[in-house]
Amino acid sequence: MKMKNIIVTGGAGFIGSNFVRYILNANKEVNIVNVDKLTYAGNLENLKGLEDNPRYHFEKVDICDKVAIEDIMKKYEIDTIINFAAESHVDRSIKDPTEFINTNIKGTQNLLDIAKKSWEIGEDSYKEGTKYIQVSTDEVYGSLNIDDDCFEETTPLNPHSPYSASKASADMLVKAYHDTYKFPACITRCSNNYGPYQFPEKFIPLIMNNCLKHKSIPVYGDGSNVRDWLYVEDHCAAIYKVLENGRFGEVYNIGGHNERTNMQIVNIIIKYLHENVDSQIDESLITHVKDRKGHDKRYGINPEKIHSELGWLPETKFEDGIVKTIKWYLDNKEWLENIVSGEYENYYNKMYKI
Repeated sequence: MKMKNIIVTGGAGFIGSNFVRYILNANKEVNIVNVDKLTYAGNLENLKGLEDNPRYHFEKVDICDKVAIEDIMKKYEIDTIINFAAESHVDRSIKDPTEFINTNIKGTQNLLDIAKKSWEIGEDSYKEGTKYIQVSTDEVYGSLNIDDDCFEETTPLNPHSPYSASKASADMLVKAYHDTYKFPACITRCSNNYGPYQFPEKFIPLIMNNCLKHKSIPVYGDGSNVRDWLYVEDHCAAIYKVLENGRFGEVYNIGGHNERTNMQIVNIIIKYLHENVDSQIDESLITHVKDRKGHDKRYGINPEKIHSELGWLPETKFEDGIVKTIKWYLDNKEWLENIVSGEYENYYNKMYKI
């Protein structure tokens, strides 16, 4: 079997790094090129142990850099791109949308243009085995009311933040390239991920870090906003299914069937830490803060399409996944502290002798 040569953009981030580890274990016939700009959320410590793997390569490159991406496509004879690279923090997008427009929209267009040029062998015809996967988010659908049915692939896009608007725009570009040029692409849209290696400005690791340091835990509004939580390894398995058998031009929703309010998440983590780690960790750490602008009330994903077409369903019950996640952060306090202190940013220099 011919080796597949895959670019994973944003492979030093939370989901990307988990996917790199997953696919290297799942398929011995792939070479992975991790293309990451190493912004604040990109952390090569997430990939410790892979540096000497002959099937893993790292390139410190911005996906907006046309020349550098073209060089990587040629150097590694790339036939697959999985685009995780994105600015993804809603609060940051509200403060300054510029980088979200540049990376999430212009970066996606750059990847599409270069891949199209590299793979095209005739009008509307591409090299066999080539594929582009755009990893997106359920936030492009907007917000659900508590009693609404879950998002489906046909749900109209209705983004409410600069972040989700930039992701919706990128999705529309990918769709347009397929519809116009028959470009071999799929789109996946996932619910909230949780698990190892998540940057601690995100909800669950933020709770963990603040609890362990006896700092206040900020909760927007009354904490009743609902999210559908998906264990990151289940997400990786779903993307791998789409990589193997997903139909070009299709969108696949990837959800965890684990809807919880923000307050439920906070209380679950506090309860576990109170009972198993430190009895001084309790609900007194919770601080309700002014609600986020344009804060979506509820997300919920219907994954029936990916289940019926590709045979995927989440395997990790939330009750199990959250305990695994809590234990991982407890076992990796040094990793967490390196990020909080900023020390993680020096890892690239150490590894690559910069």
